[in-house]
Amino acid sequence: MKQMKHLKGLLFFVAGSLIISSCSLFGNRGGKPTNTNPGQMSTATGLAYNDEDGGGFQVSPFEGQPDAPNTVFIEGGRAIMGSFEEDVMSSRDNVERTVSVASFYMDETEIANIHWLEYMHYLAKDSSQEVYARALPDTLVWRGKLAFNDPYVDHYLRYPGFRYFPVVGVSWSQANDYAVWRTRAVNVELAKGAGEQYAETDGRIPLESGIVVPAYRLATEAEWEYAAQAMLGTQWVEELQTHQRIYPWDGHALRNPFGKEMGFFLANFKRGRGDYAGIAGRLNDGALITSYIYEFPPNDYGLYNMAGNVSEWVMDVYRPLSFQDFDDLNPIRRDGFLDEAAGSQNKYNNIEKDPTGFTSLITDRARVYKGGSWKDVAYWMSPGTRRFLDEDSATATIGFRCAMIRAGSNY
Repeated sequence: MKQMKHLKGLLFFVAGSLIISSCSLFGNRGGKPTNTNPGQMSTATGLAYNDEDGGGFQVSPFEGQPDAPNTVFIEGGRAIMGSFEEDVMSSRDNVERTVSVASFYMDETEIANIHWLEYMHYLAKDSSQEVYARALPDTLVWRGKLAFNDPYVDHYLRYPGFRYFPVVGVSWSQANDYAVWRTRAVNVELAKGAGEQYAETDGRIPLESGIVVPAYRLATEAEWEYAAQAMLGTQWVEELQTHQRIYPWDGHALRNPFGKEMGFFLANFKRGRGDYAGIAGRLNDGALITSYIYEFPPNDYGLYNMAGNVSEWVMDVYRPLSFQDFDDLNPIRRDGFLDEAAGSQNKYNNIEKDPTGFTSLITDRARVYKGGSWKDVAYWMSPGTRRFLDEDSATATIGFRCAMIRAGSNY
């Protein structure tokens, strides 16, 4: 009897050891390999991983996508894209339709003056004078023939009091250049902490290493609109949402209905003709121009100023009929694809392309920008509204924030 008990105990021990061994080899998916624990050998060939003496395939440790500075996770899903505000401009260029957007990351704030000054500092050290000059914001966007905004020309970008105000005077092209530089700067810093093999890297770090973040970039229009709506906060039971949103918060009102901030505006915008901030002694949104990037309550994704403060560049080329052409999974309009197929009356050519002299402001250089600014009325703060400007133009009302894919995710 004792021998039987001893044998049973031994069998339990062996079985437990096999289970533990299986888990240690393959993670916790029923003993199967996972991305973070691929095991010690290939399930396809039986060859050992990381066998340096035998020239084996190298599988780097991986614990998931590294944290990217200033970003928050936006869980993807199905949403209704389009304008829920009355179409007072009669543009009909964002008709409601159902799309799905993959999960991604987005800056919780707009890129601020201090971030751009940091960028210019490193460009001055590492790049040519031509590259540095190309990165300079157009501070003259503040100057007006019939307004005395001249002090902002010299002070807004560089004076310490404006450090955490959104950078403006930046074109779509400049915003893209910043995203490229930022990706390299972040990944080089990540590489320094990843071991000696990456310590002296010049930024070209293998994707297989698992230590880098994907590229920072401008959000697509669909991503930006999806993140601004933040319908996460309207969830009820399974796959039911109680209501849509006109703005990035609940209700049709523009004032905070709760707490100590009750009655104060939820965004920085222009209330009406000549009214940018309210009256002295009771300044409402408290900002005649732009405002502190964390000034107003974040939306349900934790994103600040997705309405008001500054409008923001997105990746897409502008077409008024994009809503008809979009794919319904991760939609984007990259260029003039389908323009010719739409018929001659819908072609968006310029005089260089079209010898007949037909010209249009809608070209492949026309880029979408979203959200209202400090100088816009409330209508433009609805996430579905859209406008466009040439990719090399800049104003005192347009800034940007970056986005990033969630790599290795299927939702």
